[in-house]
Amino acid sequence: MLVPTGVSTYMGRRSPCRVAFGKRDKENTFLFALADNRIAQNYYPKMANKNFRDARGAKKDEFYTQLADIEKELRYYKDYFRGKIVLCNCDDPRVSNFFRYFSYNFEHLGLKKLITTCYKNQNRDFFSKNDSEHAIWLEYFGDRNGNRVPDPEEIGIHHFKGDGDFRSQECIELLKEADVVVTNPPFSLFREYVTQLMAYEKKFLIIGNTGAATYEDIFPYIKEDKMWIGVTNYNVGMMFMLPDNYTRYHHIDDNGKKIGRVSTSCWWTNIENKRRAEEVVLYKTYNEADYPKFDTFDAININNYKDMPMDYYGIMGVPMTFLGHYNPKQFEIVGKLNHNRPQSYDYGKSIVNGKELYARLLIRRRQVKSPEIIPYQPFEAPILIAAEDLKTPEQS
Repeated sequence: MLVPTGVSTYMGRRSPCRVAFGKRDKENTFLFALADNRIAQNYYPKMANKNFRDARGAKKDEFYTQLADIEKELRYYKDYFRGKIVLCNCDDPRVSNFFRYFSYNFEHLGLKKLITTCYKNQNRDFFSKNDSEHAIWLEYFGDRNGNRVPDPEEIGIHHFKGDGDFRSQECIELLKEADVVVTNPPFSLFREYVTQLMAYEKKFLIIGNTGAATYEDIFPYIKEDKMWIGVTNYNVGMMFMLPDNYTRYHHIDDNGKKIGRVSTSCWWTNIENKRRAEEVVLYKTYNEADYPKFDTFDAININNYKDMPMDYYGIMGVPMTFLGHYNPKQFEIVGKLNHNRPQSYDYGKSIVNGKELYARLLIRRRQVKSPEIIPYQPFEAPILIAAEDLKTPEQS
């Protein structure tokens, strides 16, 4: 399970940023304590295994989202969240940077309610004892005492009867209540996770793999304009905090934690954003020599989206990374060339002159209606009448 942990100072607040963590008392009641972020960073949850067998071997399911990446993307949706119920259903709220972001910005964003759910963690090293028999979920309705900080007494703590799997009926009931889902689901369960969001017609902003664009059960949503790329990090990747037992990593940060880069990670959403309105400037002209057709499909190959001709309205095959520049008002997605699975809009291998290329996204430009031409009307000057020539009825 992708569970965020804190790595940066929070939004420039005057007091040190604090994050909730906890332990069990003698009555087995979960208590929350607030600690300075430097202390909270010492606690890193590991991915639970039970009921996530499909994700067990996926190392990227254990990567922890950094707060900086959450802040960078969500600032483009500030107005959208007003009056919304937000669900983070793949997060341990005790350490989640998603919970942290939304709870500390609850009033600023104008949220109605925040819900976070925790899958039952079976790693005994997590917190002091971690002898919980059930997963927990939290609800937060905002600041009540005026200090604009999510205090323990303001956070409702509830126990699941089950393990908190996002596919369980208990979690589905919370999903039904939510207006929008924001989280970092397990990469290996991405297909199933998105399918559930679509089934319940939920708005979402989630982290996933850029390669998901070629998935047989994900691409139709992209083609039908039901999900698209977020604003930041596409084709750039993100830095994630790694478990201590990882031997391969990008660097070690100032707190001694291992940081890894996942170049294929990005944001996926079905919430409108400004990037979708940006048009690609076309300036090249079409000719057969520079734009050969595919051997397997009637479309021209474009190796770089910047080389698309401005005078061609047929189908073009561009690299899948073009999704980061796709404007639905300027282009239409026709399908893709990858594995030849027509049922998912995949129309063959990407082959040009016998050479197989990487997967291609099939698009075509939308025909823009020319403005209506109004026939020329010569200007006729009005006939001017002198004032002395004007007579009233009485004068006639």
